Amino acid sequence: MTQPLLRIGTRRSRLALAQSGMMQRAIGRALGVPDAEVETLVPLVEIVTTGDRIQDRRLLEVGGKALFTKEIEEALLDGRIDVAVHSMKDVPAEQPPGLAIAAVPEREDPRDAFISDHYATFADLPQGARFGTASLRRQAQALALRPDLNIEMLRGNVDTRLKRLRDGDFDAILLACSGLNRLGLGEVIRQRLPLDAFLPAPGQGALALQTREGDVDSAWTRALNHAPTALAVAAERGAMAALEGSCRTAIGAYAHITDGRLHLSTELLSPDGLGRWTRSGDIAADTDAADARTLGLDLGGQVQTVAGDQKIAL
Repeated sequence: MTQPLLRIGTRRSRLALAQSGMMQRAIGRALGVPDAEVETLVPLVEIVTTGDRIQDRRLLEVGGKALFTKEIEEALLDGRIDVAVHSMKDVPAEQPPGLAIAAVPEREDPRDAFISDHYATFADLPQGARFGTASLRRQAQALALRPDLNIEMLRGNVDTRLKRLRDGDFDAILLACSGLNRLGLGEVIRQRLPLDAFLPAPGQGALALQTREGDVDSAWTRALNHAPTALAVAAERGAMAALEGSCRTAIGAYAHITDGRLHLSTELLSPDGLGRWTRSGDIAADTDAADARTLGLDLGGQVQTVAGDQKIAL
């Protein structure tokens, strides 16, 4: 029996499998594997994470977003898989010993998607509308603009969330444009929310290919890494580290390259949306990930200094 060249660890949700399938094909091409053999030589290994099993509580109540990566990282460390595909926004600020982010493919749309069966835009929501989200960031940003909204907890995969909206549990929900696009569900988006009002989660729209440290500089990782995206994500994750980004803090960060400059905006909000602290800055784009991260750390540190501790109490 032919031995796999590389085993890809992935969560079992439809979105995770769609994203990992994209990377499976791309890795196969980078390794020179014929399309007909990619599923055998570059197989997907499905792993159920704690975050997938717990659907009735916010992540901040049960351990944070690391619950979406822990079991997959354990499989990497003990050799059951060779690479993990994560949504970058689910990856904690610090990597576990022995592991590293080896490549960051080109980013999808980083914006949040407004979805509603009855209202065309966020501004159209009536007084006291039921707004479904489990994201502390989205909650705080929505309340900053509309303190009258009733925020109601919404967990689950994309299909579950859309079904609950169709069933009338909410007047509107927010999801990531990137996930909807990758699932071919872009038609459900009523409004792509502006980045200035709804600064996305650090890394939103990007994927992380995580390997053991010794496998970071492989030819296939170099082929899949998209340098502009990797640079932007490094800046955003620097801000996340400075702001102690977790499911207990409402933070946003977004970086992009324009006219030869790497521009970063980051913010911290109080959970009720009444406090909102934002900083922006830029550096030359012909730099490296360490300098981009430093930009994020600096801007995030400035925000932290003026905002103080905004963690939600458990």
